[in-house]
Amino acid sequence: MSAITQTAVSDGAKATHVRYGILAILVLVSTINYADRATLSIAGTAVQRDLGFDSIGMGYLFSAFAWAYVIGQIPSGWLLDRYGSKVIYGMSLILWSICTLLQGAVGLAHPATAFFLLFSVRFLLGLVESPAFPANGRIVAAWFPTAERGTATAIFNTAQYFSLAIFSPIMAWLTAYYGWEYVFLFMGSIGIVIGVFWPKLIYSPKSHPRVNAAEIAYVEKGGALVDMDRKGSAPPVKVRWSHVKQLLSHRLLLAAYISQYANTSLTYFFTTWFPVYLAQGRGMPIMKVGLVATLPAICGFLGGICCGLLSDALLRRGVSLSVARKTPFVIGMSLASSLVLCNFVDTEWMVIAIMALAFYGKGLAAIGWAVISDACPKELTGLTGGMFNAIGSIAGIVMPIAAGYIIAATGSFEGVLIFVAAHTVLAVFAYVVLMGPIHRITLRA
Repeated sequence: MSAITQTAVSDGAKATHVRYGILAILVLVSTINYADRATLSIAGTAVQRDLGFDSIGMGYLFSAFAWAYVIGQIPSGWLLDRYGSKVIYGMSLILWSICTLLQGAVGLAHPATAFFLLFSVRFLLGLVESPAFPANGRIVAAWFPTAERGTATAIFNTAQYFSLAIFSPIMAWLTAYYGWEYVFLFMGSIGIVIGVFWPKLIYSPKSHPRVNAAEIAYVEKGGALVDMDRKGSAPPVKVRWSHVKQLLSHRLLLAAYISQYANTSLTYFFTTWFPVYLAQGRGMPIMKVGLVATLPAICGFLGGICCGLLSDALLRRGVSLSVARKTPFVIGMSLASSLVLCNFVDTEWMVIAIMALAFYGKGLAAIGWAVISDACPKELTGLTGGMFNAIGSIAGIVMPIAAGYIIAATGSFEGVLIFVAAHTVLAVFAYVVLMGPIHRITLRA
């Protein structure tokens, strides 16, 4: 038992709950993160009209973010393990906000040049955003015990839905009344303001000015990696290719990576082509798209909350970690497959109802980061999270481009919905057949 743990036990102090404030900050920043990714999806129809891009071109523009996001994951994981979450995450926040701002200026260029400028800036956006979710995973692993980690992870993952619910109407309104350029200017400015206050918002557990020894003792006893970024703790393990090979070949992690790729395909559909589907495939005006998109997003948010609550409730009832993590995922992905039913209905309310169910299911399946926090080697939390996010984010390259070609070839979105729904089957297969028992992996020398 550590000295701080002994002190907490002997003093009998009531534990603080600083970790919940840390989680709230992660949700706030992750909400901005996802909204900045989704700016082009809301402004996409107007951008496509003003700059003359076709569906294939839009597919490549939607994918630009993910190309760099994938490339940046493993380096960002190493940077997080080397320099800590606070420094790297803070730098990432400021830089991605600047990139968001810059997208608002591409309309000043000639349409031919504007395509390459917009692709380049969105590529940079993906590169500088790459540390964000591995950092979220590290911070949750440091602050939350295993029994609370599922809920904490699910909550910060719900930011992808929370961001759409909050910002879709605002971005649609800006597009309709001021022009698509103002969407990027507005969102970039918000991130820069938050970035200014970042150094006073995030701390490692033992460095936080308001945490007490009782809370540290509680989370540490429950499995939180409280010394992860503390000055004077053990130096980071020197990463070797043998370590990378272990992370890529372990059955548990391989299944987690595959399922994250499949799950992320749905994420990128919702944050790229979904508003365009409503506008072009269903003929909704932009203001209606902004309002209608909030309902499925709210359902995804509720599904994400239910995911963490269900998983942690099962753990408290004595269910194994494997069953507690896999149950919400399998149920959620099964529900998410329902989006293909939109191909068989004509009325708008049925389309929205089906998409709301699919969003809820996707939210219910938001357990992947908890699995990584439970399973990753303690010495390589950032690298493991980076690889998990990198492989998952390949979907951000494949899905938008494939959708663009499908739309160009068929003139409709039906094939796109079938393509996206097929990924839910792959995700369930990975968890049920491939993954095996969930446990903490020990790094081999």
